[in-house]
Amino acid sequence: MRISDVTVRTFRTFADRWDAGHGVPLPGTELRQSVLSIHTDEGVVGHYFGGGAHGDAEGLSVVDQATIAGRVRDLLLGCDPLDREMVWKWLWVANLPEQVASAVDNALWDLAGRAAGLPVYKLLGGARDRVRTYASTYPNLGKPVVYAEHALACKADGYPAYKIHPHYFWDPETAQPTPGRPSNIKADIETIRLVREAVGDEYVLMYDPWGTYMSLEEAVRVGRELERAGYYWFEHPMPEYRVESYVRLCRELSIPVLSPEIAAGGVFTRAEWILRGAGDMSRIDVNRGGVTGARKTAVVAEAFGVRCEVHMAGFANLQVLGATSEDTSEYYEKGLLAPGVDADAPLPYLRATCDRLDPDGYVTVPSSPGLGYEIEWDYINDNLVDPGEVLRTGWTS
Repeated sequence: MRISDVTVRTFRTFADRWDAGHGVPLPGTELRQSVLSIHTDEGVVGHYFGGGAHGDAEGLSVVDQATIAGRVRDLLLGCDPLDREMVWKWLWVANLPEQVASAVDNALWDLAGRAAGLPVYKLLGGARDRVRTYASTYPNLGKPVVYAEHALACKADGYPAYKIHPHYFWDPETAQPTPGRPSNIKADIETIRLVREAVGDEYVLMYDPWGTYMSLEEAVRVGRELERAGYYWFEHPMPEYRVESYVRLCRELSIPVLSPEIAAGGVFTRAEWILRGAGDMSRIDVNRGGVTGARKTAVVAEAFGVRCEVHMAGFANLQVLGATSEDTSEYYEKGLLAPGVDADAPLPYLRATCDRLDPDGYVTVPSSPGLGYEIEWDYINDNLVDPGEVLRTGWTS
């Protein structure tokens, strides 16, 4: 079996989103999604949806698509699609954009699963069929009391844990963007306290300010509040190019610091952070090395006895979790969630979503061959668009 073509199609779709700049829902937002397809001379095709701003929720940019149509396609034509490790190394040393190499790797895993008639997590070596999940909020839901109300609602819906993305680049008092002031410490601390009071002492809470604390002092101050309130982890508190600040933060705090989250370099960067003691837990997703790189990162973390929590939702991330022990990667991140945003609405280009919450707070790993997609090709073909077409919507994060 040999790779005979590599294609990317961009199409129009719709989903609920959140305008984080103004703290309001954006129901039925028009989005651009893409599907990368790797074709073979035996008729087996692998697919990957996404690669854009938030994992598999939105498509590859026009620049990334051009890279795939040119340099990547030329590199892959004629290769055995089952030589994923070889291709992963080729794409890594070629210094391609990380999300481009990752999308290719994810599509190759989908192809392999379809060829074998097995879900990817079984090809990797199955560890579990279901994963405990947590509700992960959008940022800027509103004033601190809104987070407390939302946390209670998520608890009532059956989520066993709740993660706060607090107020950043936004003032909860005026409900307006603040481009020059990324964090709002006073409102964040009030949110931490009110949410804990609302859900009770035993409920699992996490906290992620998305790197917006600009000083070690700010991060320590908030970290102390999280410790007092009994939160489980403190995720990505400062910019991740300040590695020594993270080393110092981990020494100062008893709450586990979960980072790096978005730093480039995939498994290699995360191995360095573990060795330096810059994070008590590690973080990875399939946008930073593909399924191959995410699995490698989990194995490295396991070897050092630290957790490697998987970042973001999506089909491919769930497959990695299905092949990783709960002792290493405990949770699936469901979201992003906000009042008025339906995270379970069916995607028009797929027959089923990947992560409906089971009554006991778990998500079942998709068991269809490959990554688990059941694709509505008629919808995609009826909604194809020029990948360079620009959408103008409210600012979201």
